[in-house]
Amino acid sequence: MTSTDTGRLMLLDTASLYFRAFFGVPEISGPDGTPVNAVRGLLDFISRLVGDYGPTDLVCCWDNDWRPQWRVDLIPSYKAHRVVEEVPGAAPDVEEVPDPLQVQVPIILEVLDALGITVVGADGYEADDVIGTLATGAGQPVDIVTGDRDLFQLVDDEADVRVLYIARGVGNHERVTNEWVRAKYAIDAHQYADFATMRGDMSDGLPGVKGVGEKTAATLLERFGDIDGIVSAAHDPDADMGPGPRGKIKAALDYLEVAPTVVAVARDIDLGTPATALPRTPRDPERVLALAERYGLESPMQRLVEVLTAR
Repeated sequence: MTSTDTGRLMLLDTASLYFRAFFGVPEISGPDGTPVNAVRGLLDFISRLVGDYGPTDLVCCWDNDWRPQWRVDLIPSYKAHRVVEEVPGAAPDVEEVPDPLQVQVPIILEVLDALGITVVGADGYEADDVIGTLATGAGQPVDIVTGDRDLFQLVDDEADVRVLYIARGVGNHERVTNEWVRAKYAIDAHQYADFATMRGDMSDGLPGVKGVGEKTAATLLERFGDIDGIVSAAHDPDADMGPGPRGKIKAALDYLEVAPTVVAVARDIDLGTPATALPRTPRDPERVLALAERYGLESPMQRLVEVLTAR
């Protein structure tokens, strides 16, 4: 990863942002009738985040594979409910995305490229994995912008890695630190992946350990440290584990053997050395103007260019 200095790196869970923009910004079309509300919203989100936090580096992290086969092989239900019903001749595992949003994704990529904002994805991996790899060992403070709780596992106060959690909106986001995670879930951030594994997450098709909710999961992690410790304790008749949780853990051993690999964010993908420095001027000003005119994006483009220039 290359940067102009050792300032702050901002990593955007791009799909999380443009989905939020699509559903949160009123429908609007460009001069040719193409819907552009997600494009406009994403540009304004980036303007606000850059203006508020002043990162020196920024990467739009991309889902090259929103449902990696290696995760599905371990847990077949992983994100299965989001797959479009099979259509003859269609590609497998196509994510269900509203048509008016689908047509905007290529425009988003084109606009980001013209601006010179780096987009990074990796075949066979989700944006979360790209974020995990770029955040790990970044050598600079990191802000991860997402509405996905799974990324709480990357929070690291010592390394100055935090999550800007946008579940309640970009303008009303929360700064997630280890203290925040502990206050909300009674665990430390490095335990969050194991916590989510046991609790389960229906939005990702993860069943969890039947009968174990957040409170029990947190209690077990507080007492035994991690899933390996919990499983060992379940097999140890002298361990301080009640018969109820012990039986539930034993009944879920097959799940617990594979689920941690699915839930854990990859941190060691070979991404090369992407140039992460946030530009102060657009890479291709003429193309920026042409895209703004073609899609009616003059105002959000101008706002973002002004924010970039003012840094």
